[in-house]
Amino acid sequence: MSEKNLKAPEADAQAGSLDSDVHGPTGADECSSLTRRSLLKAALLFPAVGVLGCGAHESSHSATPGANAASVFFSTEERAFVEAATARLIPDEEDGLGAKGANVAVFIDQQLAGPYGRAERWYMHGPWAQGIPQQGYQLKLTPAELYRTAIRDVDAWCVQNHTGHFAALSGADQDAVLHGLESGDIKLADVPAKAFFTMLLKNTVEGFLADPMYGGNRNFAGWKLVGFPGPRYNYVAEIEQYGKPYTQPTVGILGRDGTLLRRG
Repeated sequence: MSEKNLKAPEADAQAGSLDSDVHGPTGADECSSLTRRSLLKAALLFPAVGVLGCGAHESSHSATPGANAASVFFSTEERAFVEAATARLIPDEEDGLGAKGANVAVFIDQQLAGPYGRAERWYMHGPWAQGIPQQGYQLKLTPAELYRTAIRDVDAWCVQNHTGHFAALSGADQDAVLHGLESGDIKLADVPAKAFFTMLLKNTVEGFLADPMYGGNRNFAGWKLVGFPGPRYNYVAEIEQYGKPYTQPTVGILGRDGTLLRRG
């Protein structure tokens, strides 16, 4: 097996195919619509319960953190970057069903602080030859190291070419920066921009569609958007109810509110 990233989920190719649709060509409103439509199309390609291989990620199996949960990996500046970037990739719009409402930044923060961030299940030894796109991730850096290095580089680029750090830019300027990272037109000091954008996009979709036990998909925001009622243990009574709405409440692995059920 030539690919170094042994834990990369099977849906990487589909997530990567979002790149051309992530940012609309004519403005913020159209950008949001294109992003949401692209996510819906991609979601239909992913396994519904084990979305994006998140079973390999780490969860505390306690309570789903709130939107203001303290960071366990990100610095204040890094958290601000990720919250701003993911909010441009999957906007909340009026329904609140976007990356911000879904706690995507919290999900990414927790994953980078755990085995995923340390690349514990990846082959991380040389040789470090220049790979081809079909080989997937080929950098020496773990995901945590890539995020930390890339965010620093992107903010430095924004200070030099705009008016401040990425999180302080207007939505239009943030979209332009994300365009540049996606295409590779922006050259970062220490890491390939496209490699970082690809990982950021993949993790954003993961945090939006994974079970809430992993910290994202808060209040089932992602599942509500794609119409997935959750991994309910028994659908026998509804199997032959063709064409009828499914009225049972959404459930996660840990319960109806996506958190560990308290008993006793």
